[in-house]
Amino acid sequence: MEYVLSFVVGGVICALVQILMDNTKLQPGRIMVLLVCSGAVLSAVGVYAPFKEWAGAGASIPLTGFGHTLFEGVKKAVDESGFLGIFKGGFTASAVGISAALIFGYLASLVFKSKMKDS
Repeated sequence: MEYVLSFVVGGVICALVQILMDNTKLQPGRIMVLLVCSGAVLSAVGVYAPFKEWAGAGASIPLTGFGHTLFEGVKKAVDESGFLGIFKGGFTASAVGISAALIFGYLASLVFKSKMKDS
C-alpha cells in the first residue's frame, strides 16, 4: 500500500505542476525554483515533515522534497555550527543527490549525442 500511496501523491504533485505549466506563462526554470522554495517554506512552517512521513517517496522525490531536504540540512547545521551552517548545511544534506545528478548527467552526455540545430 505504501507504493500506491507514494505513486498517487507524487502523481498529484506532478499533475498540479503540469496544470501550472499549462495555465501560466511561467518558464520551467521558474517553476522548478518555485517548487524548491515551496518545499523549504512548508518545512519552515512545519507542514512538510509530517506530509513526507505520511506520503513517503511521493513527497521526498519531487522538487518540493529537495527544498525540504535543503531546509532540514540548514536547520541542523545552524544548530551545530552557528552562522556558518547557513552555507554548508544544504550542501551536506543533499550532497548524494547532487553528486548523483552530476555523475549520471555526465555519463548520459557521453552516451547520447545532442540534437541541437545549427543557427
